[in-house]
Amino acid sequence: MEFNLTESIQILAKTPSVISNLLKDLPDAWVTTNEGGDTWSPYDVVGHLIHGEKTDWIPRAEIILGDKKNKAFEPYDRFAQFKNSKGKTLDQLLTKFRELRAENIKKLKALNIGEQALMKTGVHPEFGPVTLKQLLAAWVVHDLGHINQITRVMAKNYKVEAGPWPKYLTVLQDK
Repeated sequence: MEFNLTESIQILAKTPSVISNLLKDLPDAWVTTNEGGDTWSPYDVVGHLIHGEKTDWIPRAEIILGDKKNKAFEPYDRFAQFKNSKGKTLDQLLTKFRELRAENIKKLKALNIGEQALMKTGVHPEFGPVTLKQLLAAWVVHDLGHINQITRVMAKNYKVEAGPWPKYLTVLQDK
């Protein structure tokens, strides 16, 4: 499938409500458990998405489209949510994510990105040159990946309780 900005915006705009509908008003046990070790809970994922709204997708798109000669991106702190989310409720995080995403969708639409702009590049600290199209496609995939992560972590809460069925429940299989 080729990148389509309009369709991408549709997905990006739905992510906050998808996650909110999935997590809102659930007991803490459902939203604070993880898969063990250094894995993330659904709560952690929402904090991570908030940090991305502030420092990743739109700021990097603006670097690519801006007039400055230096197109280098700042490194992204993938673990900032652990400090930034401290003391906040899941409801507060969900509200903040929804607000920030709505602002960023407005900013994205206001950029009036055409085909030529999609081919402009910035410099990722690890990958080197990346196009705006790649950045925006990655944003969509990033959202979908974290929705998948949230549902996988939640499903594993019932792995033992599901008895013999995990054999057929792919979300519970470690691959």
